[in-house]
Parts: sequence; C-alpha cells; structure tokens
Amino acid sequence: MTKQRLNKALVVGALASAMFATKAQPQSADALINKLLEKGVLTEKEAQELKTESGQTNLVSASKWKLSDSIKSIGLFGDARFRYENRGAENATGSGGTGTSYNRERFRYALRLGLKGDLFDNFYYGLRVETSTNPRSPWVTMGDDTASTPSAKNSDGIGIGQIYVGWKPTDWFEITVGRMPMPLYTTPMLWDSDINPEGAVEKFKFSVANVDLFATFGQFMYQDTNPDHGLPSSDTFLMAWQVGAKVNLAEDMSFKIAPVLYNYTGVGASGGLNVPFSGQGDTNGLNTSPGNKFNQSGINDLLVLETPVEFNFKIGSYNARFFGDFAYNFEGDKRAQAAASAASLPQAYTGENKAYQTGFGFGNFGPVYGPTSGLVYGSTSKKNTWEARAYYQRVEQYAADVNLLDSDFFEGRGNLQGVYAAFAYSITDAIIGTFRYGYAQRINDNLGTGGNNPDLPVLNPIRNYHIIQLDLTYRF
Repeated sequence: MTKQRLNKALVVGALASAMFATKAQPQSADALINKLLEKGVLTEKEAQELKTESGQTNLVSASKWKLSDSIKSIGLFGDARFRYENRGAENATGSGGTGTSYNRERFRYALRLGLKGDLFDNFYYGLRVETSTNPRSPWVTMGDDTASTPSAKNSDGIGIGQIYVGWKPTDWFEITVGRMPMPLYTTPMLWDSDINPEGAVEKFKFSVANVDLFATFGQFMYQDTNPDHGLPSSDTFLMAWQVGAKVNLAEDMSFKIAPVLYNYTGVGASGGLNVPFSGQGDTNGLNTSPGNKFNQSGINDLLVLETPVEFNFKIGSYNARFFGDFAYNFEGDKRAQAAASAASLPQAYTGENKAYQTGFGFGNFGPVYGPTSGLVYGSTSKKNTWEARAYYQRVEQYAADVNLLDSDFFEGRGNLQGVYAAFAYSITDAIIGTFRYGYAQRINDNLGTGGNNPDLPVLNPIRNYHIIQLDLTYRF
C-alpha cells in the first residue's frame, strides 16, 4: 500500500469511527464529508459510501455545481401548462346589422421556469424565463409557425419574465428593483395577471391591534425615450401610490381594501403612446388603419384611482369570498374630448370614465385566495381541493389604460361589459385542471371597443365576445 493510500485509509477509518462513536449530527457529518471531498481527500464514491453508512444521502459534488458564497438559498419554481381555447367575436356594420365574425380555436402551451431565494445581508433575488415575448401572455400556439413543416419552432421563443433583486432590512420595509412579480394589490380588471412591471417599488407594513396596514409605492418604466432631452427625464413612467388595510374581524374572517392612484410622467415617443387615444375602429369595423384617427394605445389624460376590496369568511369548512374593484379616471372627460377631436366624432362622449367588478369565490379552506391567486390562477394546489369564482365586470371606454387590461377577459378592450366564471380542481398535489368562461358585450354603441390584442387583432368595435379555456397545469 502506498503512503498516499495509507493516509487516506487512516483518514476514512478515523472519520467513520468518529461518526459512529459520537453519533454525529447529520448536518455536521454531511458538512465534514463534503469538505474532505472538496479537498480531494475522498473520492465521490468513498464519500457516498460513508454517507450511506451514516444515514446521509445528500452528496454535494464539488466537481459539478458550485454556488457563490453570496447565495444563502436557492429554489426552483414555475409551472408547465397546456390549454384548449376557443375565443371569438363579432362586430356589427351596415344598416342590416350584419358584420364580420372571427373565431379562433387552438391548442396552446406555456412554460415558466425560475430560480429565487435569499442572499446574505437581507437581500433576495428572482429570475424567471417563460415562453413567448408577449408581455400579457406566456402562451404559445401549437402549429401556428410560419414554416410549413410540422412541429416547427420559428414562431416560438423564450423571454425574460422576471429578474429582480430586493432588500428587506426590517419586517416593516422592503425595496425591489428590476422586472418583478406584481407588487400591488390589484385585479385583472386593470392589470393583466401576466404583466411583470419593470422599475422599482417600496413596501411598508405594520400592525395595530387587529388591523394590518400597508403601503406600496411603484415607479414603473413604461417606455425609455431615446434620446433623452435633459433632466427631468422625458422617459415615460407609470407611478403607483397605494395604501391599504386588512382588518381581521374574527377568526377566519377579514376585510381588505387598498386604494391606489396611478399617474404618468412623460408622453412616450413611439408605438402611439404620444398620440391621443381614439379607440375607434375604421369604417369597416376593423382595426387595420394605423393613423392617429384610430389610435389604440395613447396614454393621454389618465389619472386613475382604483379601489380593490375583498371580504373573506367561512361557510362550514369552506372558504368564501366577496370581492370587487372600482376605478375612476379623473381626466376621463378630457380623454373623451381628445378622442372625439382626433376621430372626428359628432360629439365627445363624456361620463365614460368608470370601471367596476363584483364577484364571489368559494372553495376549500386552507389555500390562499386573492384577485390573482388561488387554484383558478394556479398559484396553489393540494390534492382533492377545488375553487370556483365568478364576477361581473364593466370597463367604460375612457376609464383605464387599455395597454394593461387582461388580454383574455375581456380581450384587453374598453367599452365592454360581461361575466366571467371559472372552476379549478387539484387532481394531485401538483396538477390542476381548470375551466374558464367569459362573455362580453359592447357598452356604448356609439364608440369603438378601444385597445388592441394579437389574439383577435382586427375587430373594432366588438359587439359580442366569448372565450372558453380548458387548462391542465403542472406546478413545481
């Protein structure tokens, strides 16, 4: 036996004797074996044999993946989803009331894959990639590639959905920068749940008796204007100012309310943001004209106050929830007047500056429910649990920023009202089956249905709209 082998045998023997004689704690034994592995004293096979003999199974190989010393913890998260969808709409043109119908039936998939965890000194981080580069949807349609060969991939892609760093030095304050999960308490009435805003956000919270108070201030980059023209910057920002409270009324009963004011800085330089919003379709009831007369994305005259609320309570062993949202654009009449001038409307339709939602949810007690959380949104799952929710929603033409509206319910458009219903069942601890349905109609027949969405890009105004979705979600 060579001297090197003899030394190694002595080390391994001494290590094994010490471990079994002192009944070393699993964590300390594990750390000791890994350190000897890193130093080259042990081979991976020898280290694994020692761990197996001592009841340890977590072998960290220094030769495979090293983490930075700055990373305190790391976790994998995300989901894979598969969907059947049928959405369609029709508009009415001409004296006979007949118009164009558009129906789209498709099979889709979406993948969201991320890492998140804690850094040292009270910092945390997150990174998530997802299919599709559409900011309001991670979904990819099967078979819609421009190439004629089966299973082509040229219209598919991967985008950065989230990338952020945060700092939480105390229990009552934290700040986050980057592209982040939605930090506001809000609903899909004004914000598509797939949007991850970019910029910075500051959060404050503290409790007084049975009341949890919180405040969230967001500075979200809307468009980087190039070139900038001095200070203050001409870049477009969406500013959010939210204060709220959750009142714990009794055991398993609470009320939550959180008004938030939105205002914009800068006017944008491209994509139609710096042109007055019109919302009108062209003379054929379509959205094909690019001119100012038919602008669908302008952010002029928007000063919106949104007030989401919810009341949670128990019915027997089940969780019940009344929820709603109300929004009012203080500059809605100016937005209507600018639209009438741009589109040469016979009059400005003022008073179309409100949006509201009211609904009810019901399901198993235990999972966390919210405007964009619960089984219906795939944020939680537990075998044999279920959730149902339904709401009525109305968004008037000049009430909101149409670039942020939910692209499914109802097609990311203003001047629509209708109903939404969903049911979700957790088949296993990680797999959820979900059914969703939505139906909407135009509110003011004298106006278009402002907004634009690549799912049904051409119809304006939409007279009737429907959507059916069947999802299978695997969470990890």
